[in-house]
Amino acid sequence: MIEYQDASPEVREVYDDIMRTRKTETINNFWKAMAANPAVLKQTWENIKQVMAPGALDALTKELIYLAVSATNQCSYCMASHSASARATGMTEKMFGELMAVVGMANNTNALAAGFQVPIDDQFKAGL
Repeated sequence: MIEYQDASPEVREVYDDIMRTRKTETINNFWKAMAANPAVLKQTWENIKQVMAPGALDALTKELIYLAVSATNQCSYCMASHSASARATGMTEKMFGELMAVVGMANNTNALAAGFQVPIDDQFKAGL
């Protein structure tokens, strides 16, 4: 965990960009852990900045997707972080509950389809 005051100039540059972009005065533990490898820190931050930037999907939708994947991967850190971000962009408790119901159902039906080796219907193949 590399604190700001102990960071190299290269790491501080990324930290400063994180704080400026996210309009915060703190660096999350995720970034502090990544800072042990400045190249990974920088690449991860650049990728997240690009993927989570405004685009065809709105910020809340992106956070909800992030939450769904984090729940499936059982990443408690990411769940906590992106729950906070999702709430800040408008997620309600009802929305969170429905999201987790969809995640649970998708994981269940995905496992069943994979286990039973269900062939893909012709009408669904065009969408792949």
